[in-house]
Amino acid sequence: MIFAGRKKVDWLLISCVLMLLVFSCLAVYSSTSNSQSMNMRENFDKQLVWIAIGLALATVISLVPTRWFREISYLGYAGLVVSLILLDLISGPTGAHRWFEWGTIKFQPSEFMKPMLVLTLAHYLSDDDLDPHQLRTLLTVFILALVPFALVIKQPDLGTALTYGVVTIPMLYWRGLKSLVVFIILSPFITFVASFNFWTFFFVILLICGVLILSRGGRWMFWGVFLINIFVGILAPQIWGKLHPYQQNRILTFLGLVSDPQGAGYQIIQSKVAIGSGGWLGKGFLHGTQTQLRFLPAQHTDFIFSVLAEEWGFFGSMAVLTVFFVFLMRSISVAAATNDRFGGLVAVGLVSLFAFQVVVNIGMTVGIMPVTGLPLPFISYGGSSMITSLMMAGLLVNISIRRFHLYG
Repeated sequence: MIFAGRKKVDWLLISCVLMLLVFSCLAVYSSTSNSQSMNMRENFDKQLVWIAIGLALATVISLVPTRWFREISYLGYAGLVVSLILLDLISGPTGAHRWFEWGTIKFQPSEFMKPMLVLTLAHYLSDDDLDPHQLRTLLTVFILALVPFALVIKQPDLGTALTYGVVTIPMLYWRGLKSLVVFIILSPFITFVASFNFWTFFFVILLICGVLILSRGGRWMFWGVFLINIFVGILAPQIWGKLHPYQQNRILTFLGLVSDPQGAGYQIIQSKVAIGSGGWLGKGFLHGTQTQLRFLPAQHTDFIFSVLAEEWGFFGSMAVLTVFFVFLMRSISVAAATNDRFGGLVAVGLVSLFAFQVVVNIGMTVGIMPVTGLPLPFISYGGSSMITSLMMAGLLVNISIRRFHLYG
């Protein structure tokens, strides 16, 4: 049954999305209306078009039986992988192209890969006969995520590429993967981060050894995990050398190891000034000096939260964060309540995507995260990002409507 009745529609989820869209309209208009560029001033009208298209698609998606998404997931994944490969070929050796263009229309496959990867992993992991602890299962999941990761990081778009890896662990854990296995999988990443300082690397290795000894997983597991982490520690400097200079500079600036107020650190400095100058109540709509004088780079995209904080102050910022928190918590409750394993896995994957983007985007505006270029869901300007976010919201509403029914 496609239409499930008005009383079953999750109005809390929908209300959160609509409130975030209001914040988006206010911030995009404020950050673009006084620009000297005609193209920039037209961005508000374009954002309204993207919102309208996204809401229409979200409505359709919320009414389609969930099993349909399961059936098309593999084909959609393959199609987007082909699109990313074609984009890489078009880009040539520079690899600095992220979308297809047809006149004024731009299509960014990497954005649409986010929900499609979640659907694909959910399809695979929802098999009743699947054991999440088998090596074949783990390898399949990570390969499915690694393929778009490798293609997108060449564009280069590190932030979007990281979102593909973020969804894997929560979805595996929701499927029944043991906490110890999750720790073992994550340990090389922890080691990688710690390996640039001898003492932090030494401490992390001791911690990993302690956990393995207490878990009593056996001699072979202990030595296998230990040697893998030692190998990662040795390999980390080589991987670091492969990153683009601007990516290295952003990370070093974030860690406080490099001071670059005219380069990578400029965005964060201006963002902090904008947020701090907002005070408790803000400077008022269209009265943010950092925004209106255009000191804040990427103020309608990556740093749009800084615009909201400057004009609406602490209370306005907390309102945005509260809406996001309610949206995420409600989505988690939907995942927990659904009787459909596929639907539950999709909900968990989508929540992971939203939460990661919100934390990283807002974190980079206040200087506690490196600048990665991730948009703020439902708020940042951008057609592909807005439409994708609303499509994912439509999927969550769909799962909520059918959470008490098996197979949508």
